[in-house]
Amino acid sequence: MGKSMIKKITGHQMFIPIMALLLLAVVNLIVDPGFFKVTLGTNNSGDPVLSGSLITILDYGSELAILAIGMTLVTAASGGQDISVGATIAIAGSAMLRVLCGTNTRPETIQAPIIVAFLVACVVGMLCGAFNGALVSIFKIQPMIATLILFTAGRSIAAWINNNELPIVPDPKFKYFGGFIPGIPIPTTVFIVIACIIVIVLVLKFTNLGLYTQAVGINESSSKLNGINPTFIKFLTFVILGLCVAVAALIKVSRISTINYSVIAKDIEMDAILAVALGGNALSGGKFNMWSSILGAYVIQFLTTTLYKFNVQSDALSAYKAVVVILLVIFSAPAVRTYFSGLFAKISASGKGRKEAAK
Repeated sequence: MGKSMIKKITGHQMFIPIMALLLLAVVNLIVDPGFFKVTLGTNNSGDPVLSGSLITILDYGSELAILAIGMTLVTAASGGQDISVGATIAIAGSAMLRVLCGTNTRPETIQAPIIVAFLVACVVGMLCGAFNGALVSIFKIQPMIATLILFTAGRSIAAWINNNELPIVPDPKFKYFGGFIPGIPIPTTVFIVIACIIVIVLVLKFTNLGLYTQAVGINESSSKLNGINPTFIKFLTFVILGLCVAVAALIKVSRISTINYSVIAKDIEMDAILAVALGGNALSGGKFNMWSSILGAYVIQFLTTTLYKFNVQSDALSAYKAVVVILLVIFSAPAVRTYFSGLFAKISASGKGRKEAAK
C-alpha cells in the first residue's frame, strides 16, 4: 500500500511544480523570513493596498498564468510553441493606446471608452493569433518558425501604429486594471486571472475543446478519422492564445498608462513556455493539465521574485532562471519521475523490512 501510494504521489503531474514551490518557500524562509510578510498600507491616493513579496508574486504571476492558459492549448494541439507572445502584447497594447488617445499622444481626456479600446485589443490579438494559426494549421509550418515572423516584426508594427510615439492615457481609472481598485487592497490582476480561469474551466467542462485538442496533439490522423478537424482546432487554439495576449496587454499597459515598444513583455513568452513545461505538460503536444500550467506560472514568478530579492542583476536574471528551470524540467521528465518513484519505493520497503527484522 505504501509503495503504491508513493508511486501515485511522485507520479502525479502536479508533484514537480508543488515540490518546486515548496523548495522555493523553504529557501526564502531560511534566508529571509521577512519574504512572507504581508503589510497593509496606503498608496499615493491614500487607498489601502497590500504589499510584500507574496503580493508581488500573485500580481505579476497572474498575467503569466493568463498567458500559460493559451500557451497550454497551443502546445497541446500543435506540438509547438508561440514565441511571438511578447511582440503581440506590444501590438495589442499599442492598438489599445491608439484608440484611447487618438492622434494626440497627450490628450486631456480619453477619446473612447476603455471597454471599446480593450475590445479592439482583443480583435487585434486574435488576428495575430489567427495569422500564426493559419501558418501552422493550413500551411503546415512548424509553430516556432511560423511565430518567428511576428516575434521579429511585431514590436516594429506596434511602434508604427502610434507613429513611434509614446501616448499617455490621462484617465486614472485605466490604471485600475494593472493596479488596485480604490477600497480593495488586493491587486486587480488577481480578480482578472480568476475570471479567466473560471472561463477556461467552463469552456473545457461544457465543450469538447479539451478532448479535441488532446486528440489532435496525440494523433492528428486518428483524430481526423474520428470526425475532428485538426486544422480548425489548431487554428482555434492560436486565436484563444491571442485573446489571452490581449488581456495581458491590458494589464501591462495599464500599469504605466503608456508603452515602451522594445521593453514591454520582453521574454515573457519564454516564461509562459517554461510554465507549461514545469507543469509537466509534454512540449511535443497531446495530453495536458491546465491547473499544472497555471501553478507552473506562479512557480516561475516565485523564482523571479526570489532572484530579485537576492539582488541578482537584471541582465543575469535569465541565466540564473535558466539553470534552475532546466533542473526543474529535468526532474519533471517521465524517466526521472519513474527512477525516483522506484528509489522511494525501495527506501520504503527497506525501512519496512528493518522494522520487521527488529520485531
